[in-house]
Amino acid sequence: MHMNNKQDKTKTRIAIIGSGPSGIAAGRELLQQGFSNFIIYDKEKAAGGTWHMHTYPGLACDVWAHSYTYSYAPNPDWTSSFVNQPEIEAYLQKCSREFGLQAHTEFNKRIIAANFLDSQQWELVFNTGSPEIFDVVINAMGNQHTPVFPRIAGVNADGTDVFAGESWHSTKWNHDVDLTDKKVLMIGSAAAAVQIVPEIAKKVKQLTVLQRSANWILPRNNKTYSPLAIRLFNQYPFLLKLLRGAQGILMNVVYHGVSNESRTMKIFESIGRNFIEKSFTDPVLRAAVTPNSRYGCKRPLVSDDFYPALNRDNVKLIHSGAKEITATGCITSDGTPIDADIIIYCTGYKVMDFDRIAVTGLQGKNLATEMEKAPEAYKGILVPGFPNYFMAAGPNALVLSVSYYKSIEANVANIVRLLDQMVDKNIQAINAKADLTREYNDWVIKSCKNFSWGSGDCHNYYVNDAGQSPFLYPAPYKQYLKMRADCDLKYFDKINIS
Repeated sequence: MHMNNKQDKTKTRIAIIGSGPSGIAAGRELLQQGFSNFIIYDKEKAAGGTWHMHTYPGLACDVWAHSYTYSYAPNPDWTSSFVNQPEIEAYLQKCSREFGLQAHTEFNKRIIAANFLDSQQWELVFNTGSPEIFDVVINAMGNQHTPVFPRIAGVNADGTDVFAGESWHSTKWNHDVDLTDKKVLMIGSAAAAVQIVPEIAKKVKQLTVLQRSANWILPRNNKTYSPLAIRLFNQYPFLLKLLRGAQGILMNVVYHGVSNESRTMKIFESIGRNFIEKSFTDPVLRAAVTPNSRYGCKRPLVSDDFYPALNRDNVKLIHSGAKEITATGCITSDGTPIDADIIIYCTGYKVMDFDRIAVTGLQGKNLATEMEKAPEAYKGILVPGFPNYFMAAGPNALVLSVSYYKSIEANVANIVRLLDQMVDKNIQAINAKADLTREYNDWVIKSCKNFSWGSGDCHNYYVNDAGQSPFLYPAPYKQYLKMRADCDLKYFDKINIS
């Protein structure tokens, strides 16, 4: 890594792509382990990643707030058990500042290409300015980013459509348009819709929600913390630790709830059906919102106010997808025309969107093309043919039994530990071995079938066109940690410093 003293970590030039939760975790871990020569690039104007970019009405985390923090940065000031986007964005920006990452971050700078050079380094090309050379790249771009639009007549993959009125995807909410007294058509009824519908139903004239398939929704039971509780959390950290521990146990219960044929899955399905039974008197609506898939096949949702919103006089749920977007609205799958003033697409994201950057590795390999063929990496961090291009949250690197933060903390600690070993041994670059990567991913593919979300008969945004589920890690957190502990230089091809 072009250094005079092999122990001098400051000579290793590192680029981190993205200043969301995983980019912040990567930056902090580098500083903790003595690496200071790094830059975090972000195309946005502030840190926060998904939680800065997404601003739709009602946006909140569906994981208990005190679990949804870095293990080393608990937040006693959360105002409720589930918190909204502005609080999470503020927390992440505070962490970026307090971890000392401000001086290492460049905003409004988008990377458009990354090329592996003969010098065994990476050249990063930006939308403005000159290219920069780095020894190591850590991709921390996140996965709730690239909107997916329905593959139907009248709308293109980029979201442009033939509709004469205003339309947008929930990812890029148009706050300039007032929805008061408007007829709004919402295409999609999953995670974003469940949060948006209760908010906009209060002001629109008519809201029509198209639902292709029903989702399992459990009560969120959100609790607001009193000023006294927040004060106690601040004064007595052990209380916060107890609460985080309790929420961690609940996260583990959710993991078992999506394990095929588990007793917990049946309990969750029973809670979901009882919730539907209590929420609706109309048998047609009740039937429409009852899922015909197993719990966890699609992303499980939590909401206290979505079902009540569907019961409003100005809200109509249509149990049908859209067949075509028209100038005045849409035509549903069963041929019914629907007129609207505004269309909102709540149709999800592309999970492994590696085509956001043109990444060229060894022998001219293109990362997006390789991942399109098979979204796989060795232990979720490195793809064969792309030396030193690490992923903070790569394929199958997120554990369902713990919060996102615990997964990425373990993943970036593994990456930085490898960098530490490389400096110590004067190794310029490491490349994932094709045979070990194949062996690891054969285990992943087989193990995914143990869960409702990875079963062959389940269709969701976790599953790609080839039938692979590249999103979640298919085993318990202890196994995840064990696999990362057993991930050192001996498992990689090495390129020494000349």
